[in-house]
Amino acid sequence: MEVLRLSIQNSELKSKKGEGLVKEKALLKIDGKNLELPVIVGTEGEKAFDIGDLRSQTSFITYDYGYANTGSCLSAITFIDGEKGILRYRGIPVEQLAEQSTFVETAYLLISGKLPNKKEADQFSKELTEHASLHQDFKHIFDGIPSATHPMAVLSAMVTILSGFHVPSGDPNKQNESEVRKFSALLLSKVRTIAAYSYKKSIGQPFIYPHRALNYCANFLHMMFSLPGEEYPVDDEAVRILNLLLILHADHEQNCSTSTVRLVGSAQTNLFACIAAGICALWGPWHGGANQEVMEMLEEIHGGGGDVKQYVAKVKDSNSKVRLAGFGHRVYKTFDPRAKVIKAACDRYFSKRGVEDPLLEIAFRLEEVALRDDFFISRKLYPNVDFYSGILYKSLGIPTNMFPVMFAIGRLPGWIAHWKEMRETKPPRLGRPRQIYTGPLKTDYIPVVKRS
Repeated sequence: MEVLRLSIQNSELKSKKGEGLVKEKALLKIDGKNLELPVIVGTEGEKAFDIGDLRSQTSFITYDYGYANTGSCLSAITFIDGEKGILRYRGIPVEQLAEQSTFVETAYLLISGKLPNKKEADQFSKELTEHASLHQDFKHIFDGIPSATHPMAVLSAMVTILSGFHVPSGDPNKQNESEVRKFSALLLSKVRTIAAYSYKKSIGQPFIYPHRALNYCANFLHMMFSLPGEEYPVDDEAVRILNLLLILHADHEQNCSTSTVRLVGSAQTNLFACIAAGICALWGPWHGGANQEVMEMLEEIHGGGGDVKQYVAKVKDSNSKVRLAGFGHRVYKTFDPRAKVIKAACDRYFSKRGVEDPLLEIAFRLEEVALRDDFFISRKLYPNVDFYSGILYKSLGIPTNMFPVMFAIGRLPGWIAHWKEMRETKPPRLGRPRQIYTGPLKTDYIPVVKRS
């Protein structure tokens, strides 16, 4: 088999998808057959072969276990350069948004494609306030859920049930922009109420209704931690930290849960069901449960006397099954840009309050040891966003089993943005990966009386 790549100058061609400037082509030669593959070039210079005709022309498909080298779509939402440690939402560096924006404004940016002006921001906030409450029938549904049910199970179920109270059009292609906007604001608002109610249910406390005078993050903390008959004191610093954490989780390109939302949505499934599918994908410990693993690791080190060097030695031991949680990332091959922001926030938050958290001290020492050790440097194992986010969530009073729920609240704008972008891509196409079959050849059926 011979593969030959040829380039042509500024061909100004379009791929079959109708998007993405094709500046050159590649020539693939297989068993004497030549196939021209358009080379799609993104705005940041990323290149991809368009293999849409590969199977029909050659009978071959590509094999990419885990999709590490497969682009499933063209997207204008988030850009990541893992080698350089870059993350941008709609072109804006995440560091700038974390420092200057709010979660609500960032959600608007991701979903609408631009930052809102004053009028748009006020209207969006008004819509979030109006949609914060749940239908009273939800109380009966919560009553039937066992108190020990994991909050992610409650969240995914309740989001699906929302479609029964807020019925979308049967055909997503017939939903107009105002309807999509309405359901986007509705979901963003109600998901925090559902999350807070699931926490209250788990600890046996009464539900706290949303407060119309509070902003998005303050309202969530109010529903989580206030009690009937008591005025909830809004902690501005806690609100700022929560905004930052949610912004940093708001989107991350075609990750496991976002790809799930897109794949489910490609079947013309309604937004509520697609988001519920994304929540289920995020529930996995390798995705949304990573910061919980970090907390468990820090607690294990603390419980063992706080000997960081001893724990690191176990991680480096090839015969040990101990791993260093919160280090390394599937995409980033250098420092996770979100981790830098969170570490700085940790420093400010704890020094300002004069809080001495033993887990935070262990985390600092663990990071210092790992970043000086060639074992981790050679493997490009740097701290990721999960390394410090769990510590901050813990400081806000969020229990560890709620960490994936917090991740889901933060990631919701990204899921909605990708569902919306997929819906607007023409022509629509059902997602359907292929496989390489490795099972038995044709085998005749044997009646049960003749089987050994």
